[in-house]
Amino acid sequence: MTATTATTATDTSTATGAPTPADDHTALHSRVIEWFGKHARDLPWRRPEAGAWGVMVSEFMLQQTPVNRVLPVYEEWLRRWPRPADLAADAPGEAVRAWGRLGYPRRALRLHSAAAAIAERHGGEVPTDHHQLLALPGVGEYTAAAVASFAYGQRHAVLDTNVRRVFARAVTGTQFPPNATTAAERKLARMLLPEEPATAAGWAAATMELGALLCTARTPGCERCPIADLCAWRRAGSPPHEGPARRGQTYAGTDRQVRGKLLAVLREAVAPVPQSVLDRVWHDPEQRARALSGLLTDGLAERLPDGRYRLPGAR
Repeated sequence: MTATTATTATDTSTATGAPTPADDHTALHSRVIEWFGKHARDLPWRRPEAGAWGVMVSEFMLQQTPVNRVLPVYEEWLRRWPRPADLAADAPGEAVRAWGRLGYPRRALRLHSAAAAIAERHGGEVPTDHHQLLALPGVGEYTAAAVASFAYGQRHAVLDTNVRRVFARAVTGTQFPPNATTAAERKLARMLLPEEPATAAGWAAATMELGALLCTARTPGCERCPIADLCAWRRAGSPPHEGPARRGQTYAGTDRQVRGKLLAVLREAVAPVPQSVLDRVWHDPEQRARALSGLLTDGLAERLPDGRYRLPGAR
């Protein structure tokens, strides 16, 4: 998607000449969108040929997963399934297989379900209407807003972790946003949204990129930020985080790791797998059984009548 540059506004100033954010936030809009036009990464889902389906696939894959891991899987996915109907016609287990090691593989099943609904309800075209997007299986408020904004240039507040961090620092003056999105954050995002739809879509993409490249969690590049002089957190002296401790997610030794190991065996197998093969994956039989039961419950694996296991619907 190509961002539309907002009309540049004259900044308001303090008595010392330092600019302050205008009430209509046009200074924030124009600077961030201009920065995005110069520094945005050339990502395949931002290109016109990606279309709405390419945007949707990217949004499913990018949840809790960095761009560098998504790129090769995304490109192979679109080569194999260039339209929603192509994915819908294949088995859900093939979507899980193609998901590879992106993590959180239930997203693959949800994307498959969304593709099936698009093929059935919308003639194979990703709907343009926000409410219709929201009604698709596996599509929540964030994904619906992102697809409507990035694919169709509509005016929606798009709040991912990067955008929330930018708003927390630039506007509310805190180092980090709350652990979970709050009503106050949604209200702020709507208040900051430009009125003109194309500019709003550009603002959504630009703030996301600013959070990903400069306003990062660990080492923000404030010296290169286009709105450093307008940033409430910087103007307050960059006070440290005072909220609940921000704990990183553990992985080693967890049920999630065991699920991943079991799923890797099923994903790489060319035929259904006997229990004895899965038993070699993990040393703790109780944890292994619990992880396998979770895969079955989530629809990520199937148990055949003869006791062997496979991906759902796999041939």
